[in-house]
Order: sequence, then structure tokens, then C-alpha cells
Amino acid sequence: MRRRVYLLSAVSLAVFGGLFAAVFWGFAQFTRQGPLERDTALVVERGGVEQITRQLADAGVIEHPLVFALAVRLTGAAGRLKAGEYLFSARIPMEDVSRLLQSGKTIDRRLVVPEGWTTAEILRLMTDQAGFTGAVAPPGEGELYPATYYYKYGDARPWMIRRMREEMRQVLQELWDRRAPGLPFSSPREAVILASIVEKETSRASERARIAGVFINRLRRGMKLEADPTVAYVAASGQGRLERAITRADLAMKHPYNTYQFPGLPPGPIGNPGRAALAAVLDPDRHEELFFVADGQGGHLFAKTLAEHQKNVQRWRRIEQQRNQARQSEEDKRPATAAEN
Repeated sequence: MRRRVYLLSAVSLAVFGGLFAAVFWGFAQFTRQGPLERDTALVVERGGVEQITRQLADAGVIEHPLVFALAVRLTGAAGRLKAGEYLFSARIPMEDVSRLLQSGKTIDRRLVVPEGWTTAEILRLMTDQAGFTGAVAPPGEGELYPATYYYKYGDARPWMIRRMREEMRQVLQELWDRRAPGLPFSSPREAVILASIVEKETSRASERARIAGVFINRLRRGMKLEADPTVAYVAASGQGRLERAITRADLAMKHPYNTYQFPGLPPGPIGNPGRAALAAVLDPDRHEELFFVADGQGGHLFAKTLAEHQKNVQRWRRIEQQRNQARQSEEDKRPATAAEN
């Protein structure tokens, strides 16, 4: 009898000792550095502990999936693991993996929408950018506010479009409420139309209000705006940048957006203007200038009279001619290829 008691005691000690050793080993694995060699972004899909554990193991974030699954269950974390895109740091311990998944601190993605882009360009950007879900009905031109937007993996495109629309509404209302008196248009939409043209005419912040003033002066006099960007918008079918020079045929198009053919504003915006262009249109410079043309240095030359403008145009044409000659000279110096020989 005594011998049996000793035997049972020995077995019990062995079992408890084995269990203690296993727990000690598991705890050590749970808290020690993990196998990741570098910081790694991973999308953790929705699912149970087994599915999440398998994703982490397959991605090399954890080395012992059984230990991880057991630990999150024993610690009560199993029901608190959140799906999403996470950045796992190099050598992250399983303990910290569990904490990160419970925190829900997912990666912030960034969508940069440039000022002046057409709605078609913005929608293409959102299609190409990873992480979005869902389809959208194309919004109208000029409804989306250009800015930098942050979002999470799995966010819906319609949600982002609503954000852009709301941002445009708020900015436009703010600027409209403190607009300059006597402007030759009566609605915020008309301000967006003109701002979309100003946005395309210059990339220089210092020129926006001055160019807006030129267009305001022309509108007041009933003159045609004669804005190249409106012609380019039609020639590119509203899809974005026109990858060629405007031709005489383009200028002769009988299209309501062609401001060389029709006076006043075009029927709608030709892009999505930013805050600076909207502000320039709603509080333009006050002057008597009616014309402007490129100066060859990234800016423009302005004129009050047609005669003065024609001189500026001739100057610009000489600059263009010199550039074309220089370009041709460089091409002539270029060594001929085997195909050309």
C-alpha cells in the first residue's frame, strides 16, 4: 500500500512538473522576441482565434501558433482581437502582438488629392489606391475638395467621397460668406467654375488673385474669357491633363465650354479647385488689367490694353521659337541610333 502511494506521488509530481515546465516554456515563448526580421504591415482579416493565429504564423509574425492561441484564450483576449491593417515591428513578442490586436491601432493610409484635378482623375486615383472598398456613382465636377485625407484599410469609397463633398461645402460656404462685394456672379457654384479655371491658369500662389481679377474684369465687360484650360478640358473629354498642345481646331470647337467661342462662364467647373483658388475668385485683386500671357519663367505678363497684350504675346512667341530651336539643336547633336542609321 505504501509503495502504491509513493508511486502515485511520483507520477503526480512528474505530471505537475511537466505541466509547470510546459507553462514556463510557453510563457517564455509568449514574451520573448519574435521571428520578424523587419517591420511588416499585415492585413488581419476578420475571424476567430484560429484564423487570426494562422494569418500571423503564415506571415512570419509569430513562431508558435499554438502558444499564441492558448495564451490569448487564457488571458481573456480572444474576443477582443480586432481586424484591420497593422504594422508589426521587427522582433515583436507575441505578447505585444496580442496587445496591438486588442488596441485596434491600425495603419493610417493617406490619400493626396491635388488641387485642380478633375473628378475623373480623382476617381482613378481612388481606384488605383489600395485599401478602399465599394463602388461610387461619379460625383459632379467641382464637388470634391482637394486635400490630404487619412483612412483605414477597408474604408468605403462612398464614405470618402462624402467627406470630400462635405469639406468642399464647408470651405466654399466660409469663403462665400465673406466674399468681396459686387462680384459678377450670384452663386457659389459660379465661384467654383471660375476658381477651377484660375486653378489651371497658374501654379503661382502670388498670381491667383491677379488672374482672378482679370477674369472678373472681362466678365463685367461682357468679354469672352478666352481661357486655354477650358479648351483643354473639352479636348481631353474631361478626363484630365491634355498631353499635347492646343490646336486651332480645338479653339474653333463650337462647344459651350470653349470660352474662345462663347462669352461668360462655361456651364460647369473644369476641375476641383482648392481653397486658394476659391479665395482668389471671391476676393480678387482690383485692377484694370484685361489680358495675360506666359512670361517664359513660370509666370505671366499682364496688360490693360490689347496693344500692350499683343507686344507681350510677340515676346512669348519669340521665347517659344528660341526654345524650339534649342531643342532641335540638341536633337541634332544626339548620336544616331542603329535603327536611324
